[in-house]
Amino acid sequence: MSRKGQVAAVVGANWGDEGKGKITDVLASGFDYVVRFQGGNNAGHTVINEYGKFALHLVPSGAFHKGVTNVLGPGVAVNVSALLAEIDSLVSRGVPRPRVVVSDRAEVVAPYHILFDELEEKRLGARSFGSTRSGIAPFYADKYLKLGIQVADLFDRERLRGRVAAALEAKNVLLKHLYGVEPLDAGAVVETLAAEGRRIEPLVCDTVALLKRALAQGQRILLEGQLGTLRDPDHGIYPFPTSSSPLAGFASVGAGVPPYEITRIVAVTKAYSSCVGAGPFVTELFGDEAETLREKGGSAGEYGATTGRPRRVGWFDAVATRYGAAVQGATELAITNLDVLGYLDKIPICTRYEVDCVATDRFPLPLALDRAKPVFEMMPGWKNDISAARRWDDLPRAAKAYVERVEELVGVPVRHISTGPSREQMIDRGVRHGLCGR
Repeated sequence: MSRKGQVAAVVGANWGDEGKGKITDVLASGFDYVVRFQGGNNAGHTVINEYGKFALHLVPSGAFHKGVTNVLGPGVAVNVSALLAEIDSLVSRGVPRPRVVVSDRAEVVAPYHILFDELEEKRLGARSFGSTRSGIAPFYADKYLKLGIQVADLFDRERLRGRVAAALEAKNVLLKHLYGVEPLDAGAVVETLAAEGRRIEPLVCDTVALLKRALAQGQRILLEGQLGTLRDPDHGIYPFPTSSSPLAGFASVGAGVPPYEITRIVAVTKAYSSCVGAGPFVTELFGDEAETLREKGGSAGEYGATTGRPRRVGWFDAVATRYGAAVQGATELAITNLDVLGYLDKIPICTRYEVDCVATDRFPLPLALDRAKPVFEMMPGWKNDISAARRWDDLPRAAKAYVERVEELVGVPVRHISTGPSREQMIDRGVRHGLCGR
């Protein structure tokens, strides 16, 4: 049996884009393994440290720490070329080559997944879902249709040929008759995937057995989620979710660790709200107010790490964040980008919604979100640069009051507070909450 408290998860409380990469990078020095448990290269985690600024898409955010093993678990959508290119890019920029291992049970993003993603978004036009066109929705569709290709299949030519043939049987009909393009040649696809198999083979292992041994030896594992609660297919804003579950509850499945081992769940939220992609966004700002917040946000403004698209921005939404933290089972919160709000005289916090003229503090079903209107409470601003703050007592009184109000509204203790984009710009309130030993 492993020692209690050896597995922690970093997950998003909102739409994604909360700053999970930074939090994972900060915490990773205290762990032996960092494990991505779902999603693919359709979203990015921005990390800034002594090596520079990086947008990680598949490589886990423990990549900058010597001695950390970075794992892509069975739940990850593995784009082989993208993963290897990302590792090479890190090395080319002076980062020591990270130890990365890939589950033999993970499934691969095939070229036709990306093609179908592009074709379907184009077909939908104004009704599109804002996909990054990385092939993720078609990938997960195939996975649950039992048409997927596991990493291990890449090393067995006959099995690979059969898997590709099964996948293309219906796809080629759709390509010809729905999208009006030429069908794919199964042999060419097999050759492409087999070549990718040869390139990735040195990284592949039984990661479930690897993590089981790690736990038995008392080593520590940090699970890294992609996106956030409101992008979950079951608990999020349907039909605008991602195609895999970003919940800590799924981390057990997607990483391959027993659920009872996960005893610390860090839900990350920004000090305001942001999102990339379509769907309801109750506190969204527009015009000059939105542009000012967007430009001040983070180290280079609020733009998607993968797409470069301007993020939609809004004020902190306590209704959505309380729901998100509850669904995640958060044991603590991490607030990022608190420093960004230093330009404001008054800072709005959405404490409840009005839906059809009825006030509620519960996050409503997706069908009602389009009718929800935010009700704001105004907090005093601190009008001060807090980027040098490293301790709780370094913060101005108004900044402390803002954090404490967020903590009260969400109902989860705030442990980590980010005061800037760099790794060292972080306050840990663990002592205050008795969380240091966790």
